[in-house]
Amino acid sequence: MDTSLTLDRREPAPRAGTVLRTGADRIADDKAMLRTAADLTRDLNAPRPSIYWADMLASAGIGYAALAAAMTLGSVPWAIVAGVVAILALYRAGSFIHELTHIKHAALPGFRLGWNLLVGIPLMVPSFMYEGVHNLHHARTRYGTAEDPEYLPLALMKPWTLPLFIVASLFAPIALLVRFAVLAPLSLIFPKVRTWLVERYSGLAINPSFRRRAPEGAFRTQWHRIEAATSVWAIALLAAVATGVLPLRAFLIFLVVASGVAVLNQVRTLVAHLWENEGEAMTVTAQYLDTVNVPPPALLPVLWAPVGLRYHALHHLLPGVPYHALAEAHRRLSAALGEQSPYHTASYPGLPGLVDRLIRSTMGSR
Repeated sequence: MDTSLTLDRREPAPRAGTVLRTGADRIADDKAMLRTAADLTRDLNAPRPSIYWADMLASAGIGYAALAAAMTLGSVPWAIVAGVVAILALYRAGSFIHELTHIKHAALPGFRLGWNLLVGIPLMVPSFMYEGVHNLHHARTRYGTAEDPEYLPLALMKPWTLPLFIVASLFAPIALLVRFAVLAPLSLIFPKVRTWLVERYSGLAINPSFRRRAPEGAFRTQWHRIEAATSVWAIALLAAVATGVLPLRAFLIFLVVASGVAVLNQVRTLVAHLWENEGEAMTVTAQYLDTVNVPPPALLPVLWAPVGLRYHALHHLLPGVPYHALAEAHRRLSAALGEQSPYHTASYPGLPGLVDRLIRSTMGSR
C-alpha cells in the first residue's frame, strides 16, 4: 500500500564506488547493449500458459496447505516450519501480480481472474492495486523521479529510514483489512472518503507523494468488481473471527504469515535497486545500472526473488520478456556482450552484500 510516512533525505557525501545519478553526471545509453538485448531475445516474448498456471497453482496450493498446517498443528516447532513454508510459497504465488502488469492478457486467458480468486482476494492484494501503478515505474521519463510511485532515493536518506521501511510492512495485513473491510464500504457513502481512498490507498507504492488517478473505462469496471469481492472477503473474515467460526489463534497465524509475506517482499524491494537517483530523468542504461540482477550460481534468490525477480535489472531492460524466459535471455546476453559492457555491472552475488551496500550508503559521512 501507499504510505503516508515522510522519509527525510540527507545531503549525501561522495564515497568510493558510488555513482550518483545527477544531471551533471548522467550515464549515456549504451546503444550496443540495448540493440543486442533486443535482437537476441525477440523469440522469447511469448508467455507460456502452461508454465504460468502450473507455477501459480502449485505455489498457492503449497502455501495454503502449509498455512492450514500452521493453524492446526499442535507442535509449535512444526507449526513454525509450516508457517515459514506458507510464507515462501504464498510470496511466490503473490509475486505473479508483477507479471499481470506486463503480460498481454489475451495470451493468458483467465489468468488474471484465476490469480485474483486464488491469491489476490484471499491475501487482500488484488491486481488493481498494482496494475496502472507499476507501469508508471517503467515509464522512460518517470523512473527515479518524483513521479515514480515505486522509487525513493533510499541510499541517500537518513539511516533510520531503512528499519522504518521494514517495520511498516509488518502492519500491512492490518492496514489492508481496514482498507477493504472498513474504508471501502464507507467510501460508497462519502465521496470525499472515496477520493482519498483511490488516491492514497489503492496502489502498492512506496513514494508518499504519489497520488493515483481514478480508474476509467473497462478498467474502472474491473477495479470495482474485484474491490467489491475483496471487501466481502475481508468483512467475512472479520465476522468469522467475531462469531467464533474462525478461531482467534488461526486468524492471528494468518496475519503473521501475511506479515511475513509483506516483510519478505519489502526486503526484496530494498535490494531491487541501488536507490541512488536524486530525482532527475535517467537514460535506459542508467536505469539498468540502478537496478539489480542476482543470477546463478546464487541459490537463495529463488526464494526471496522468485518469479523472475532475480533478473530485475534485465527486466527493466526487456520488460516484455516473461519471467520464465529471463534466465535464457541472461545467458544469451552474458555470452554475447564482452566484459567491458555495462550489462555485467548490474549483477551482484547475493542479498547480504546488497543490504550491506545500502546500509553503508545511508551511514556515509554526514
